[in-house]
Order: sequence, then structure tokens, then C-alpha cells
Amino acid sequence: MSSKTAPVWVIAEQIGGVISEVCFELIGKAAKLGADLGVSAEAILLGDVSPDQVDLLYQAGAELVYQINFPDFDRFQTEIISEAINILSLEVQPQILLIGSTYLGRELAPLIAAKLNTGLTAHCIDLILNNKNVLEQWIPAYGGQIVITCPEKRPQIATVARGVFPTPAFNKNKTGKVIPVSLPENLHPRVKTIEIIREEPEGVPLEEAQTVVAGGSGAGSMEGWKEIEKLADILNAALGSTRPVVDEGWSDLESMIGQSGKMVHPDLYIGVGLSGEQQHMVGIVGAKVMVAINNDPKSPVFEQVDIGIVENCREFIPVFIKKLKDNLDKSTPR
Repeated sequence: MSSKTAPVWVIAEQIGGVISEVCFELIGKAAKLGADLGVSAEAILLGDVSPDQVDLLYQAGAELVYQINFPDFDRFQTEIISEAINILSLEVQPQILLIGSTYLGRELAPLIAAKLNTGLTAHCIDLILNNKNVLEQWIPAYGGQIVITCPEKRPQIATVARGVFPTPAFNKNKTGKVIPVSLPENLHPRVKTIEIIREEPEGVPLEEAQTVVAGGSGAGSMEGWKEIEKLADILNAALGSTRPVVDEGWSDLESMIGQSGKMVHPDLYIGVGLSGEQQHMVGIVGAKVMVAINNDPKSPVFEQVDIGIVENCREFIPVFIKKLKDNLDKSTPR
């Protein structure tokens, strides 16, 4: 297929019949890329959803929806899904394939890239067409940002986390059609999923929080981390972390913000005991007010925030919490 007709694809993942928010963000981006290339933006819908959910894909910018579905689809059969996408890709030959950086997306992306013998760029923070209409895939690296391109192989595959691109304006007048994807009968996955246990997140999800408190290795210990947890609790904030915190076991991977974690866009971000490494800071998108607490006045984090507090967070946070509680007590009617 000519690059003049080869579409831009987005994998549309759903959980429990609800399409993931990152998919709409990527369809919005795909529609813009498609418009610049003069081609269509199309979605590959994984699993079964209601007609209303399918309509949202069109309204977000998809002109066509391919649907991959089969018995026991929800059993996380990535071998079958990746092979189905491989077969469909060889037939349609998309020039760009965008995948949400979700648990499923991060597993599917390398499988698909390997099957199609093409490149893959993970955790992109921007996607731009250059003057040759090749996709520039921007990622944070080496303390800054670098551009990766795949000038020869197709499709150009990129994974993107939720929150990197805005949710598009939905056009309720847009409609389209679904094309079911038939699977070969001889597909027999080597791995069988026995059971899936989903943990319900506690509190406000990081991606949706208006206030985020993020802690770094400056917490010093689990005891110090507990103080940062208390600060988040008293501010009714979502609690985020950096990679060292996860590596120390003070918090789980779900709390990590940054290149290989989650993207947040709060009204207020408070970074506690972290240095401002690019891998973390790229995860903070469009925060209205950013505050940092660090005992090193030369820390790079102070170059990236609106308010900087030069204090040892292990000493400062307990005092800060006490002041907050005192103010809350004074303002509470008796």
C-alpha cells in the first residue's frame, strides 16, 4: 500500500467493556497525523464493547474500526491478539501504529514489532512528522530529550502513556462502521491464563488527581516515606513516587510518575525529597503550580518549579503537617 493511503492506526484497549482513556487521546493525535499525511485514522478495537463505546471511537477521530474478538478474549491472550494484528497489518499496511502504555499495551507492542520486523519506541512524550513525513518519536533520555525515527520499516510503532496528549473534542455527528477481524483456526497460544485478579485502586487515581504529592529517595527510609504519605493524606492528594522509592520497596509501581510510570496533570504538584531527574519530571504535564522541597539549593528540581523550599524534608514535613493540622483545627466549626 502506498504511504499516500496507508492509515494511522491506534489500538483501542478496553477493560470491562469501557475503552481506556489513553485510546481516545491517541486517536485524537492519530487524526491530526492522518490529516497531515492525507490518510485516515483507524482503530483496532480489542474485545467486545457496547455500540455507544464504539461510537466514541468515531467521535474521537477514527474513520474505521477493526474489531478483534474471540471466546475467552478477556483471558489476556496476547499471543492471539498480536498475531491477529500482525495478519491484519500485512493486509492493510498501516504506516503508523500507536499503542497506549498500559499493562496490555506494553506487552503487545514488542510482540507486534517483532512479528512485523519493524522498530518500536516506548514511552514517547511527543510525536511529530518531519519534512519527509517520517514520524519523529520523542523520548526523555540522557538528562534531556532525544528523537528516534524509523525511516524504512513500517509501521512506525510507538507507545504513549495516558495524559501525554489531550483528550480530543468529541464530534457526536461522526459515525462509521466496524469490520470484524477473522482469526485463523490454527492459533493455539503457548500460555494459558488461568485467573485474573484485579485490585481496585485506593483513593484518587494519580492521572485524575488535582493535587499530587510525590516523594523521592530524600525520604531516607520507610519512616520518612510514611511522613510523605501523611502529607498527601492531609492534603487529600494522590501519592506519587520516583523510581528509587519503588526500588527501595517503600511504594509500589502503580505510584511511579515519569517516563516509565504515569503521567499526571494536577493543579498543584509537590515534590518532596527528589532531585528533579528528567525521567520523573516528564511525567508532570501542565501542572498549574509546582512546589519542591529539597535540602540541596543547587538541585535541578528548583529550576523546574514555581516555588522552592530549601529544607531537609525529613525535618520539614513533620512540622509542615503539624501546621496544616493546626490550621484545619482552627477553621473547623465547633
